[in-house]
Amino acid sequence: MPQDPRLDPEMAAFTEMMAGRAALPPQRLERPLDATRAENEALNLTLSNPEPAMAESSDRWLPVRGRRLLCRLHRPSDAEPLPVLVHLHGGGWVWGSIDTHDPLVRSLAAGSGCAVIAPDYALSPEAAFPQALEEVAAVVRWVAAHGAEWGLDPSRIVLGGDSAGANLALGAALLLRQSDPGLRLRGLLLDYGVFDDRMATPSYAEFADGYGLTAERMRFFWDCYAPNPADRLSPYAAPIRADLRGLPPCRVQIAELDVLSDENRAMARALREAGVTVEEETFPGTLHGFLRARDHVAAARRAIAAGAGWLARTA
Repeated sequence: MPQDPRLDPEMAAFTEMMAGRAALPPQRLERPLDATRAENEALNLTLSNPEPAMAESSDRWLPVRGRRLLCRLHRPSDAEPLPVLVHLHGGGWVWGSIDTHDPLVRSLAAGSGCAVIAPDYALSPEAAFPQALEEVAAVVRWVAAHGAEWGLDPSRIVLGGDSAGANLALGAALLLRQSDPGLRLRGLLLDYGVFDDRMATPSYAEFADGYGLTAERMRFFWDCYAPNPADRLSPYAAPIRADLRGLPPCRVQIAELDVLSDENRAMARALREAGVTVEEETFPGTLHGFLRARDHVAAARRAIAAGAGWLARTA
């Protein structure tokens, strides 16, 4: 599609840079996913940056649903106990990792003063809905019960994520509201999330064929994550269908030129109508996944700083 005049010039330059770094067109829609996962991982790791430095960065294992789940812990200071963000990486539920999102979560930790736990949840289609969702909920339960062992405050837990990670964050919050009513989350940080399986909004029509995340890619992601159409009727899979009452305060950050932009606005509106406190911000000229451009796009740094500031006030 022709370049949109609204596109942020730094965003355009970043997109061109990443296209040049890709040896092959990344994220081809084919199975098995081993090759495309490796390509996606290698491409995104060209953005790896160990800054900002943490007082502690360590990989730890949690017993979760019959397996050992890798979680990366970032502590921005030695203070104890620290509030904690459980952050879930994006990647359409099928690729991405705690490594691809490490620069982002470091920045959120440093900017907010919160510790961050990044779980390496199981990917689809090998682990379809609801496995990743249930793993995320189990991690939150563990932090609520045992977080003090890691120097964390079990009463100050925020869930967050980007894209498919935002879907898992909101879905897990809904699941925990039902299964663990005594567990009170402090907030939800939702960056350009997937909230509706129907793909019928005006932004889906406007950006169906452009800017990386196309309608075709989203159909592929849904087919991997929730191959049984009946599962997509679950509010835990498509949170726009949920009764949202009683959820904690939310911050919804939206990429303007994104197939998902309208469903994010709809999600923010539905949350407000359910009585949930919502901060909503659209970042002009940005594309889906723009937070990974932290070191190249000022809008990404502004969004990360805004999210971190909200975390500091909320957690």
